[in-house]
Amino acid sequence: MVQTYNPKNKDIQIYIGDQLYHRDNAKISVFDSSVQGGDAVWEGLRVYNGRIFSLDRHLQRLQESAKAVAFTDIPTNETIKKAIFETLQANKMRDGVHIRMTLTRGEKYTSSMDPRVSEKGPCLIIIPEWKPPVFDKPLRLVTSHIRRNTPQFLDSKIHHNNLLNNILAKLSAIQAGVDAALMLDDNGFVSEVNATNIFMSKNGVLYTSHADSCLPGITRGLVLEIANELGIPNKEKNISLTEIYNADEVFTTGTMGELTNVSEIDGRIITNNSQKTVKDKIEANFYERIKTEGEELPF
Repeated sequence: MVQTYNPKNKDIQIYIGDQLYHRDNAKISVFDSSVQGGDAVWEGLRVYNGRIFSLDRHLQRLQESAKAVAFTDIPTNETIKKAIFETLQANKMRDGVHIRMTLTRGEKYTSSMDPRVSEKGPCLIIIPEWKPPVFDKPLRLVTSHIRRNTPQFLDSKIHHNNLLNNILAKLSAIQAGVDAALMLDDNGFVSEVNATNIFMSKNGVLYTSHADSCLPGITRGLVLEIANELGIPNKEKNISLTEIYNADEVFTTGTMGELTNVSEIDGRIITNNSQKTVKDKIEANFYERIKTEGEELPF
């Protein structure tokens, strides 16, 4: 599945630093840390019905990621919220919007890996787009030979911009002619999909992988919360390929695509032999939440 260009985004205004620019003029320095070394952290946000869903959770993760990589002069949540509101208001956006928000370490005065040469401080970038959930049909996956990073190499709990680990896995999926790549951890257990977390159900029990080598996603956390509220048994565990091939249901979770069914993994069709459904109950509750929860826009 390749995302298509939406003409509605032709004249969007993008926030960089402390100003808004037309997308054609939205540029950062070639000396910015994100260009020099992928040295940045980011979040994806969605706007539903005049509210930014789970904004505080996303901002907490952004702050924790920036602290983990030792950014200095990190903007406060209130400063970031003000910039987001300004950007959305300038674009007259209140619904059906996805935001890609990036915080770079900032511009360097010379090409270098040394963070100390980023003397200007962090640069905030906010890209709002008219964009519905990106998956409109069940996904077909292939297991990638690329393993997901573990904390002994690069902790996936840092939501960083150095995404080559994921991109190389996505290339595996493209070459195999399927939608996305299933990534394993260094022990061969299921970790996540190249851009989303993954769940499976079996006999009415919901399972997901431990958040050791995968990102503990915001939507992932909400799904587990909802399962607990609905009384659906759930467990984080090591999931083998054999177990996920034989799951009753498999679905992915993420801000960009919400909850999306998986129909096939490595040529194995996902078949619900128990006829017990978990995902539909969770998804119904999720859609109720997005109607009323989130940070209300002040305009």
